[in-house]
Amino acid sequence: MTLFSLDEATEALQGAVRLLPTTGPNMLRDVFPVLVPGGAPESPLIWESSRFAINPGVLRAGERAQANHMVNRITIELLCGIVEVCQQAGIEHVVSVFDARMARIFRSVNCPFGIIGTPTRIGKTMTYAGLFDMTDDMRERLGTVGNLPPNVLAPSAERPGQTAL
Repeated sequence: MTLFSLDEATEALQGAVRLLPTTGPNMLRDVFPVLVPGGAPESPLIWESSRFAINPGVLRAGERAQANHMVNRITIELLCGIVEVCQQAGIEHVVSVFDARMARIFRSVNCPFGIIGTPTRIGKTMTYAGLFDMTDDMRERLGTVGNLPPNVLAPSAERPGQTAL
């Protein structure tokens, strides 16, 4: 499943994130097993988020210059969308592979995670595997930080298996 953040006025793609069940092929188990020497989580109640991306073309000029040093609304909207989709589907946790910069972003927006496995330097990048709780508390914290409405999801009838924010 892919979540898309779309500009409401122009319908331009602002960002996206992919969600996969951990019971099938996924990045943590199949690409980054070094991060979880004891094995990656596998459960119908745990999904993986990956391929988190913000379209730099939609950021305002000042935001582009600051993009590596700020958390923008699109990031928080996608995080809220992940929690909402998971809650609707009965998914209790999300695992993700991320770097130190994303770890700082998660902390700055009050998005707690538990480190699973062993943080490892891959190339020049310190890389982590984290577990996130998909709770009402998580959604409320993110919504407060981003000043977002209680529901950011809008179903997309034209794109089966995909949800626009």
